[in-house]
Amino acid sequence: MKNWKKICLVTDIPVLGSRRVAREHGIDVAVFRNSEDLVFALLDRCPHKGGPLSQGIVHGTSVACPLHNWNIGLADGCAKAPDEGCTPKFAVQVKDGEVYLDTTELASHAVSETRPIAGPARRTVAA
Repeated sequence: MKNWKKICLVTDIPVLGSRRVAREHGIDVAVFRNSEDLVFALLDRCPHKGGPLSQGIVHGTSVACPLHNWNIGLADGCAKAPDEGCTPKFAVQVKDGEVYLDTTELASHAVSETRPIAGPARRTVAA
């Protein structure tokens, strides 16, 4: 049985945009709204180089990663061919214009995923 947590109103998510949902552990969840007012939720991490999908452009039922323009399916979190890879998706419920996410998934789903750290590699200096 799922326990649903109200996240926001559908109208709080920009059309063809997203909102981020912070989690106590793990990477944030991105909640997307397309032009037909369908709502989807994915881990806010592109499967390619870890780009923030919440900053991407929504088109149809996909989002374009802002780093390298990979198209990620909003329904399944998977990259469109010829690209490969998936990001975890989250269950969403919309009821009376309100968006809900499953509390169990928010607390435990994909919490071990990490975002790559940009910049030069850290080196340990010998003493």
